[in-house]
Amino acid sequence: MLDILFQDEHIVAINKPSGLLVHKSWVAKDAKEFALQMVRDQTGKHVFPIHRLDRPTSGVLLFAFNSEISHEVQSNWEHAEKTYWAVVRGWLKEPIFVDHPLKGMADYGQDTTTTQEAQTAFQPIKYAEIDAQIDRYPKSRFSWVEAKPKQGRTHQIRRHLKHLSHPIIGDARYGKSKYNRYIAEHYQCSGLLLHARTLSITHPMTGAPLHIAAPLDNRLSHLFKEFNWQ
Repeated sequence: MLDILFQDEHIVAINKPSGLLVHKSWVAKDAKEFALQMVRDQTGKHVFPIHRLDRPTSGVLLFAFNSEISHEVQSNWEHAEKTYWAVVRGWLKEPIFVDHPLKGMADYGQDTTTTQEAQTAFQPIKYAEIDAQIDRYPKSRFSWVEAKPKQGRTHQIRRHLKHLSHPIIGDARYGKSKYNRYIAEHYQCSGLLLHARTLSITHPMTGAPLHIAAPLDNRLSHLFKEFNWQ
């Protein structure tokens, strides 16, 4: 049973678990469950995805109950405010705005010869330091970071944090396996530590502001408690 964060006769928002695909994809042929079908079964209505989250990303995921509403929200998506929380390697010392164009990704069927503009604002929230030599240093540092992407390029936040040399913990593609393994084994917190925390849009039918927030899942809640992040 999925956690429904908001529902009316037009749209429904869920808190997508990490590891769940939005819909069937040739990129992940091993998947057996999909958010689209689960939301359809849970609400008893056909649903249409308004946006997408990477499979390992948890958090706010929005669907419409008809294609017209889906297209309406998508046409104004540039005005949506999206906030993500990530746990990253090292201490991100100060807020930074990353303006770093990204190339298409071949394994997602994208054109790799062209780049698209991509901008993300990062804000450090809290820090942690543990007495463990995971890599070169006798102690290891981590940051809780807020990310606000202006666009929604493939792996935008993940690639921008790698560009800053602060990869997300649990990121098998862009991070460091030593850190990923250590956090998974010592804190029972596996998978990509990236969470779509909030989504703010204008409701497509009422015109009223709509703010949706997704609580952390158990694995992230446990880690935040261990790191004394409140």
